[in-house]
Amino acid sequence: MQISFLVFPISAQESNSSRVVPAEGYCSMYGICGQRSDGKVLNCANATKAVKPDTLFSSRVQSLCPTITGNVCCTVDQFDTLHQQVQQAVPFLVGCPACLRNFLNLFCEMSCSPNQSLFINVTSVKQINSTATVDGIDYYVTTNYGEALYNSCKDVKFGTLNTRAMDFLGGGAKTYKEWLAFLGRQAKPNEPGSPYLITYRSDSSDSSGVKPLNSTIYSCGDPSLGCSCGDCPSSSVCTGSLLPQLNTETSCSVKMGSLKAKCLDLSLVVVYLALLCAFLLWGLLYRTRGRTTFPLKTKPLRNSDDKSDSNKNGKSPHNSVQVSEAASSTVKSSHPSIVQTYMSIFFRKHGIFVARHPLLVLCVSLLIPVLLCIGLLRFKVETRPEKLWVSPGSRTADEKNYFDSHLAPFYRIEQLVLATSASGGSAAPSIVNDNNMKLLFQIQKKVDDLRANYSGSTVALADICLKPLSTDCATQSVLQYFQLDPKKYDDSGIDHAKFCFQHYTSEETCLSTFQSPIDPSTILGGFPGNNFTEASAFVITYPVNNKVETTGQENGKAVAWEKAFISLVKEEILPMVLAQNLTLSFSSESSIQDELNRESTADAITIVISYIVMFAYISFTLGDRPSRWLSLFVSSKVLLGLSGVVLVMLSVLGSMGFFSAIGVKSTLIIMEVIPFLVLAVGVDNMCILVHAVKRQPDQSNLEERISDALVEVGPSITLASFAEVLAFAVSAINPMPATRVFSMFAALAVFMDFLLQVTAFVALIVFDFRRAQDGRIDCVPCARIVSSPATGDGGDGQRLHLLARYMRDIHGPILSYRAVKFVVIAVFVGLAFASIDYFDDLAKYMKVGPPLYFVVKNFNCSSASVHTNQICSINQCNSNSLLNEIARQSLSPETSYIAKPAASWLDDFLIWMSPEAFGCCRKFVNGSYCPPDDQPPCCQLDQDSGTCSASGTCNNCTTCFLHSELDNGRPSTTQFKDKLPWFLDALPSSDCSKGGKGAYSTSLDLSGYESGIIQASAFRTYHTPLNKQTDYVNSMRAARDFSSKMSEGLQMEIFPYSVFYIFFEQYLGVWKTAIMNICVCLGTVFVVCFIVTGSLWASAIILIVLAMIVLDLMGVMAMLGIQLNAISVVNLVMSIGIAVEFCVHITHAFMIGNGDRETRARQALSTMGASVFSGITLTKLVGVIVLRFAKSEVFVVLLSLCGPPPKSAKPIEQSQPTSASTEQT
Repeated sequence: MQISFLVFPISAQESNSSRVVPAEGYCSMYGICGQRSDGKVLNCANATKAVKPDTLFSSRVQSLCPTITGNVCCTVDQFDTLHQQVQQAVPFLVGCPACLRNFLNLFCEMSCSPNQSLFINVTSVKQINSTATVDGIDYYVTTNYGEALYNSCKDVKFGTLNTRAMDFLGGGAKTYKEWLAFLGRQAKPNEPGSPYLITYRSDSSDSSGVKPLNSTIYSCGDPSLGCSCGDCPSSSVCTGSLLPQLNTETSCSVKMGSLKAKCLDLSLVVVYLALLCAFLLWGLLYRTRGRTTFPLKTKPLRNSDDKSDSNKNGKSPHNSVQVSEAASSTVKSSHPSIVQTYMSIFFRKHGIFVARHPLLVLCVSLLIPVLLCIGLLRFKVETRPEKLWVSPGSRTADEKNYFDSHLAPFYRIEQLVLATSASGGSAAPSIVNDNNMKLLFQIQKKVDDLRANYSGSTVALADICLKPLSTDCATQSVLQYFQLDPKKYDDSGIDHAKFCFQHYTSEETCLSTFQSPIDPSTILGGFPGNNFTEASAFVITYPVNNKVETTGQENGKAVAWEKAFISLVKEEILPMVLAQNLTLSFSSESSIQDELNRESTADAITIVISYIVMFAYISFTLGDRPSRWLSLFVSSKVLLGLSGVVLVMLSVLGSMGFFSAIGVKSTLIIMEVIPFLVLAVGVDNMCILVHAVKRQPDQSNLEERISDALVEVGPSITLASFAEVLAFAVSAINPMPATRVFSMFAALAVFMDFLLQVTAFVALIVFDFRRAQDGRIDCVPCARIVSSPATGDGGDGQRLHLLARYMRDIHGPILSYRAVKFVVIAVFVGLAFASIDYFDDLAKYMKVGPPLYFVVKNFNCSSASVHTNQICSINQCNSNSLLNEIARQSLSPETSYIAKPAASWLDDFLIWMSPEAFGCCRKFVNGSYCPPDDQPPCCQLDQDSGTCSASGTCNNCTTCFLHSELDNGRPSTTQFKDKLPWFLDALPSSDCSKGGKGAYSTSLDLSGYESGIIQASAFRTYHTPLNKQTDYVNSMRAARDFSSKMSEGLQMEIFPYSVFYIFFEQYLGVWKTAIMNICVCLGTVFVVCFIVTGSLWASAIILIVLAMIVLDLMGVMAMLGIQLNAISVVNLVMSIGIAVEFCVHITHAFMIGNGDRETRARQALSTMGASVFSGITLTKLVGVIVLRFAKSEVFVVLLSLCGPPPKSAKPIEQSQPTSASTEQT
């Protein structure tokens, strides 16, 4: 919008003297004696007595200047000039009548006061055509007058651009002296402002007879002049807020001497010490009672050493895993649960059947996943962020759909950020210099010349860009201070840009090509305070029109141009920027989806390498350690390990195929996380099964070894797998699409993996053991080593694995010490409590930010409704109206996250219609719309000078309404409906800055408004700068809380909307989601364990250990700065699944063992513990170490414990890329 303010008229008839003796009834200036080269008129420097006007002229003066009565010091021409020029200020100030009246009085007194000579002194004259014209004056006002004038206007809003009127009428003045100095500066040719210098003075000691102006000043809080609370927060009527006063929360703390501790910390310490004392007391009591444990009738677990001794001695061994006779005689028996009994019977029969018919079992078991893989023909990956993180029925999704369909989708953003780099520990140097500005012009030319191909047609930026006034693109760039014209830069240089940094709201030469001021805080970055010249970054933003997606092709042109834009930046612009020793960051609206697509394939090689490494380790750990190296070719399990990995992949592919067949899209998390989850479970089961078979006596036939092994470990494998499947299945109730789909895929994949492990993999074990017994070489079963007599599995010379020996001989005995048990429990319980404290620290949440819209549904604009006064914020509006409350909230940005008062189409429309804004709503004699005098057809544009001269076409235009035609300043229903389209089509200009075209074109839905109901109406403000995830979450929560309270108080339906809400809604309930998922998983595991084992103690111990593991993981996340989000929730659920593998197998081995607790614990560790540790821990460690080189952020969470430390870089301090001027649609 063009603001050319102000040309203040002054007075005088020709005189030879520029010095006037102060006297009542005399003028210092009178009449117009000439004009400047730019056409601005100059007054005569001449002392004369004030003149009595005729009746018509007197009434005209009274209408604009009610304080001036009787004689005047101005002619009709001077008054007409005054009237013409002040109309530019009226639209800014008419919302606060007190400020407007004071402002008009300041210039009325200067121009027409009959006592002008008392406070006006001509200090400089200029000869024009031999006539002395005024070139400078002193204007004396008292300090009280100046301060009161400034205070009445300092808070008045200019809603169109979400700023204060003082930014336009006072250059952002902070005191009355700054404001008066701004108003009095002498304008350069063709620039807005006074044609001569006005020096405002308050000291009159050296001016004999001077009496500084001290006329009446109206307070903005004066009820008779009705300023709104948004324009005058100090008003006494602005105390009826609907919202309670925001209190700053203080954390609870306890002071003990010189120490000060938080209440939570103290509570955790007290509870922890109490638990330790209770545990220590229980241990002492237990020791004195000398309790013994009870053996089970279940067959004890065997290990390789058992088999070795049995082979040598022909009888059962008596070693560390066998109970002594003395101990056995004192132990009572305990029976397994009914479920375990039936499971043992089933697995014995199943093992015999598989051992007899391995080929049949293998073929049948593979048939199901292979058939399910056919569904992969319909495989699709969901990369749209809004479909990943927000459920279709969520509040944010509904609000976004409502906003997009009734108003307009938020525009697309293409952005470049050029920055200087710091060196040697010093701050980054300023980027504002001649070379960098010329570089920007080169970049701008390349972007303007860029052409993309879409369906055979070329697409340029001008074809898709946002055009607020339907002419030029709303490009946000420092080059806009030169209207994107390199010739203008050559003429004015870098100093003009620096000048515009401070005067962008008031200088016409600083306006953009789309006639709007450009806030430097939106186009610069890295500046301290408001020192824009020290900025270290240029931010260039290209807003592009966006459309509601229905077929997926609506934004085809924009997407095609964005791809060409990214290619241009990478291939041409980036080298140009680097050559200037600058850094470049860039993005486009398609970047998020493109990045998700890239992420889906970028780490494929890394993932494959990780699988190969894990496969190599699996093959190594499944194999035997023969005494002769030649036997290694037979005893190795490479082919078996490879087959196991293939089964794991088949289960994952089968799960993906099944859900693809029924139309469920996959996600990045599924493709990159589930294979590792299922592999962890699958490898664990492989190790357990193979080691269990090896533990069976060699003299038994293969059928007995297989069936005995399944009886031994089958129940624990089933228990662990079903606990995981049910945990994931129940987690699928989560409304967040990403976690819900993950849980569904994971549940089916783990279930299929379990089925394949106990069928196909057992059949493969049968084939592999037959191969080994025949002495055939692994991977080449057709070849045979004849010379090796001991090539069978478990033959003579077999030794217990190193890990198993460590568990049996070192780890187990150390843990058997009561003091060690106490320390271990104390440490891990302490870690869990410390993690809770970290959560408390994590919950403490850390220039303008993203646009924020408050949307009002079903606004009743009829005169009979109270909705208008409940929303607006000008005079006569309710003090607790929506817009007044938004203005109040902007005064507390640290808690409300609202940076500015809202831009209100309703306020501007009511002002535009007001008779006081006589340059705005006008009509021809025939009743059609008449534009302001500075717009065609009322003026004729001179193409050479760029000025607009009056054409006389609009001389007979009148204001739309008289005061008598309005009802207490408000339009009737018919007037409202008739003039609203005029307002929305009116261009803003100098004579009327309140035109709604561009600024409010998409702020309301006019469909069906003839009934008096506006279905959707948006009021735009801005969030404060949001730099962290917690800022985004808190701002969204604050906006929702505010809207809900306003809706309740005003009995209207109001909701907030910002473009980022749909991505951050998950975080509003992420704790609830995480706790729900974790609790459901833990509860499911507990129930399954209790049903299968029949032991409440064993199930409770598993539950407690799993809970501690999750707490510790979350504490580590807090320490490493890993945010709790959808991906980390998925990983926490996955961690429970993996932890179940550790706990259930060892617990089951402990329960079915023989002997006292110490013996069974050592036995479980040396057998099942070693298998689990080698099957899960070492396998995942090997694979995850490779994944640390992956680029996907999914693995950042997955690698949080063993990956590299998080990278940190000092961000460029800058505002959000969208500015007020961009937000004119």
